[in-house]
Amino acid sequence: MPSITVRNIPDEVHRAIRVRAAMHGCSTEAEVRSILEQAAKPEGRLKLGTLLASIAREAGGLTDEEFALFDNVRDRTPAAPLSFE
Repeated sequence: MPSITVRNIPDEVHRAIRVRAAMHGCSTEAEVRSILEQAAKPEGRLKLGTLLASIAREAGGLTDEEFALFDNVRDRTPAAPLSFE
């Protein structure tokens, strides 16, 4: 797993992160990972699939009922593994 070194963090920021970690009952390192994850992947972010589905609906694409019909007839058998010999 990759690691990051962050230098020159102001003392008050480091202290605030330590306090926040203690309030959450975790290490400072775990708290920093949590902060980075929340910043990089926020809860309310729009995911690609949701965006594409909304574009298709606006363009007159499949309705949910039509998609359900299509999804029910899809072949769900697993694909055979490739042979390279």
